[in-house]
Amino acid sequence: MREEKNIFRNIDWITVGISLALMLIGWISIYAAVYDEAHHSIFDLSQRYGKQLLWIAMALVLALFVLLADPRFFNAFALIIYLATIAMLILVLLFGTTISGSKSWFQIGDFRLQPAEFAKFSTALALASLLGRIDASLDQMRTRVLSLTIIFLPSLLILLQYDTGSAIVFGAFMIVLYREGFPGWPLLLALVAGVLFLITLYTSQTAVLLGLVALFIISLFFVRRDVQNILTLLGMLAAGVLFVLSVEFVFHNVLEPHQRTRINVLIGLEEDLRGAGYNVHQSKIAIGSGGFFGKGFLQGTQTKFNFVPEQSTDFIFCTVGEEWGFLGSLVLIGLYLALFVRLIDLAERQRSVFARVYGYAVLSVMFFHFMVNIGMTIGLMPVIGIPLPFVSYGGSSLWAFTLMLFVFIRLDANRLNLL
Repeated sequence: MREEKNIFRNIDWITVGISLALMLIGWISIYAAVYDEAHHSIFDLSQRYGKQLLWIAMALVLALFVLLADPRFFNAFALIIYLATIAMLILVLLFGTTISGSKSWFQIGDFRLQPAEFAKFSTALALASLLGRIDASLDQMRTRVLSLTIIFLPSLLILLQYDTGSAIVFGAFMIVLYREGFPGWPLLLALVAGVLFLITLYTSQTAVLLGLVALFIISLFFVRRDVQNILTLLGMLAAGVLFVLSVEFVFHNVLEPHQRTRINVLIGLEEDLRGAGYNVHQSKIAIGSGGFFGKGFLQGTQTKFNFVPEQSTDFIFCTVGEEWGFLGSLVLIGLYLALFVRLIDLAERQRSVFARVYGYAVLSVMFFHFMVNIGMTIGLMPVIGIPLPFVSYGGSSLWAFTLMLFVFIRLDANRLNLL
């Protein structure tokens, strides 16, 4: 009994308060996005806003159970939880329901569950458990291989479900590895490859190849011109040339047609306002029409007349932008930034490696969702269909984010009990 009192006294109520505020904003925004005059009560369980209230209530019950649990449970059972989630990802491939082209849902009647959302939570636990072991070090090849396997095994299974957006999210766990000492060059290499890929598509293969040769010649003036340095630069040039020559093949033979269209729309080679670019175009109109103060609650014309598809899920931010304007958007973004800063603060004060790694895993996944979701509603990121944490409609994502966050809050509340 005494320990339970300490738990609630040590809870970080700032983080709890921010997450509750985000859930409230999400519920009200969903009400505005799918408002139906025939079902005007916000508590109507036949409508999305009524169901979201039910999901929020269940999420809070889940959070309470997590806070009352023994914090040692999460480390002790991390591998079992991870393997159970992997089993669910395999089962959904065999027995799942296909929705919007993705076979990633279990459906029983009207109830749907997406295991991919919970895989992020279990991956965070498993990664923290591995790196929290006394004999684990990212200087060792064995630890690196195990870490990458833990991260990319669920990502691969989700990719087989044709849910590319959720699969890409797992790349965010690499941030955790860099915090724990993983070499930075793979991230730099990935960024350079991404930029080179887009530049090759936007300009021309010949122009980029000439640019690489020019960069090689310029580099010769800044390094000592011995055999080793020249061979290294020649190797980098050869790798760059091969990569550029492969861009067209990968773009036309590996990527799906809708992925090619989204990339073309993103870099301005194609508008497609009636197809792939329609959502983003309408979303930008909705946000832009909100002005500084917004049109007011339930007054959004883009929202009311259903111009923006998926407005209560992936494009919920444009509802905030249209009805609450720049000011409302600023408040919402400010809440997220406050949450991220707080999570960094909490992660850095942990006494165990397990809790610190887990904290950074939570932060990385939430930040990735925040950055990409808002980025795609304003046309700065490709549309990959991932929700805005705690705000978008949906029970699976809400419960998964609640689990992730409140397990970390529970670990943080227990930190003073560790030596």
